[in-house]
Parts: sequence; structure tokens; C-alpha cells
Amino acid sequence: MFHENESLLLSSRAKRGISVSPIDGDVERFVFGWRSAFSAAIYALQSATALAAKAIRANRSEFPKILANQRKSISQDERVVASQHPRRGFCLLRETEAAALIEFAVALPLLVVLVVGIFDFGGAFNLKQKLNNAVREGARFGASQPTNDLALGQPPSVSAIRYLVDSYLQTAGINDCGLSTASEVLVSAYSWGFTGNTGCTTTLTVSRQIQVQETVGGNTVTMLCTTVNIVYPYQWHFNNVIQLLVPGANYTLGNIHSDATAVNMD
Repeated sequence: MFHENESLLLSSRAKRGISVSPIDGDVERFVFGWRSAFSAAIYALQSATALAAKAIRANRSEFPKILANQRKSISQDERVVASQHPRRGFCLLRETEAAALIEFAVALPLLVVLVVGIFDFGGAFNLKQKLNNAVREGARFGASQPTNDLALGQPPSVSAIRYLVDSYLQTAGINDCGLSTASEVLVSAYSWGFTGNTGCTTTLTVSRQIQVQETVGGNTVTMLCTTVNIVYPYQWHFNNVIQLLVPGANYTLGNIHSDATAVNMD
């Protein structure tokens, strides 16, 4: 295809009396090659984004089927081109577009992993920041509450911390998994736990009398603190696509943990 276009270009210039030199042919070849490479890069990025969106919406069992359908669709398109244009089908692997297609096939798995990784870890980081803010507000509020109710089976101050953290999660647009109606369970001395199981499973632990030792002026001082810890589930999709680059790879990506501690004022 390129050699035919180049011959027509040189012939038209010769008929018009324009001098033809090898340098002009090199420039045309250089511009045509860069134009094809740029078009292939744009097409690869668009295709990778579309395939990554499908991978994010699909679960692990559905993703291999999506990838197989994508490859089957590309193969069918190539067969149609070869049947309609026999000469073009025969010369397909010798043209510049064929080189761009091979580059696209090599770069597509890497682009899919990159796009899904950006969405996946970006969402996890955003959720982690919101959980940090929620437990920090809970610990700060709990540190200002009295401790004379901790002898009760279900201290009102601990329940108040739970409601504050739950309210912060809902305000931030996070599913609280039914944390607002979860039962209060004594986990250990001065530690209570709440487990939400509505739609997902999250665990909130509130500890009111945690001893923390600090060295002040060479002396060891024991401070009583309030600690709030939360374990929240996150649906990772990275393992669905990393196998395109590393077959059989399976990284341990689990729940997101966050905790905060504040010194009791009482």
C-alpha cells in the first residue's frame, strides 16, 4: 500500500516538473509511519479503556469469557477483510497497518492492567482516607466521654461512638453494612465490637481504656486512651487482569483496615 502511494506521488510530481529526490521519499515515509503509529496508539488506548471497564463490571469467572469474545471478534474481522479483498488479505502482514496491529496486540494486556490498576488502587486509597477520617472523629469524640459507665454491659458512651462513626460513613457515601443496628458485644476488657452484615460485612471495635506508655522527661508515663478500629471490605478487580501478564498470579488483596487513638480527657 505504501509503495503504490509513493509511486503515484512521485509520478504526479514528475509530470508537474517538480524535482524528485530520495530525501522527499524518506520524509513522506517518516510522516506516514508516525501517523500510523499515533493512530494505533489512540485506538489501543480506547480499546484498553473499554475492555478495562468490562473487566471491572465482571467477576473473575466472567472475565476470561469476555477476553475470548474480544479475540474472536478481531479474528472474524480479519477473515472478512481477507475474503473481500484477496490481495489485501495476502499482503496484510506486510503493510504498516499490520505492524501497528501487532504492536496493539502486544500493548493491550499492559494497558488493560494499567487502567484497571489505576481505578482499583485509586478507589481503595479514596476509601482508606474516608475510613481514616471516620475512626479519627470517633476516637476524638470517645476521648471526651466519661468513663464511669464502662462497668455497664453496654456503655452509652461506646454506643455514641458507634453512631458517630456510622453517621460519618453514611455522610461520606459509604455503605455502613448495617452498622447502625448491629449488636454491641463485649470483646475483651473495656473493648466492644459491632459487626454489620447487611449487604457486606464490616467490623467496628471500640476500646476505652487502652494503656499507652510514653517517656516524658526521662520518666515513663502511662496514659489511658480510646482506640477505634474498623475493618471494611473492598472488592478488588486487579487479580482478574494481572493474569494477562503473569498467568496464575494471585495477589492477596483483602479488607481495608483503619484505626485511631486519642488520650482520654476523663
